[in-house]
Amino acid sequence: MSDRPSPDDGISAAELAAKYGLSVSGARPGLAEYVRQMWGRRHFILAFSQAKLTAQYSQAKLGQLWQVATPLLNALVYFLIFGLILDADRGMSREVYIPFLVTGVFVFTFTQSSVMAGVRAISGNLGLVRALHFPRASLPISFALQQLQQLLFSMIVMFAVAIGFGSYPKLSWLLILPVLVLQFCFNTGLALVFARMGAKTPDLAQLMPFVMRTWMYASGVMFSIPVMLAKHPQWISDVLQWNPAAIYMDLMRFALIDGYGSENLPPHVWAVAGGWAVLVALGGFVYFWKAEERYGRG
Repeated sequence: MSDRPSPDDGISAAELAAKYGLSVSGARPGLAEYVRQMWGRRHFILAFSQAKLTAQYSQAKLGQLWQVATPLLNALVYFLIFGLILDADRGMSREVYIPFLVTGVFVFTFTQSSVMAGVRAISGNLGLVRALHFPRASLPISFALQQLQQLLFSMIVMFAVAIGFGSYPKLSWLLILPVLVLQFCFNTGLALVFARMGAKTPDLAQLMPFVMRTWMYASGVMFSIPVMLAKHPQWISDVLQWNPAAIYMDLMRFALIDGYGSENLPPHVWAVAGGWAVLVALGGFVYFWKAEERYGRG
């Protein structure tokens, strides 16, 4: 073996990497490059979401019908407790309250399921994260897309309930599309935020059901916020009405239900809905991207 010094002796690892054009494995790309990589994986994101949706109820005899049955059964329970026993429909006829309740349950379930899936998006798929190189944001986005597809399937029942109680299709139903787009963007941002948090703290998945249940009760799923809080300070009602879950539910109710007019909506509701969607979607994406190189390690 020759004792002659190598030309690379005394050069640091970083200098050697630069000299030979090497890069750190799993290093975080720039934000623009990351977006480009995400676009390149769009077919994977869609296929993964569809596969997860198909497999979700594959062991149940009723299969995909549980996508509709689960929120519908929840709505029935809430109607029995809040509609009949606690009289939460105050001032609403049954023709308005039942579609009001069903719409609230279905729309809130969309956000709730997106958050819960996002919490486990990284921690529940570590084998995939460690085995393959791809933008990790593909996972929470795919799970949010899965929940959107599930909601679209469930909306057949939501439409049937609305029609069954006298709310027939009209031009306002076209507003359902922008509401879904805005809520999907908001849910995707939340899924990205909680995916990063859940990757670092897996126990968060055990805490989130309590957080989501509290959010549900504060969002007017089962009752009209301004009517229920009429005897309380106005600012409490304003805060609860402007929370994003309530915003998207009320917009969907306004679009779908006859008798649920604009007087039930907070001022500048579309601007607020768009603001929540843009803020959470972009903020969540950047927040997730900043920890890209740490997912699946340790």
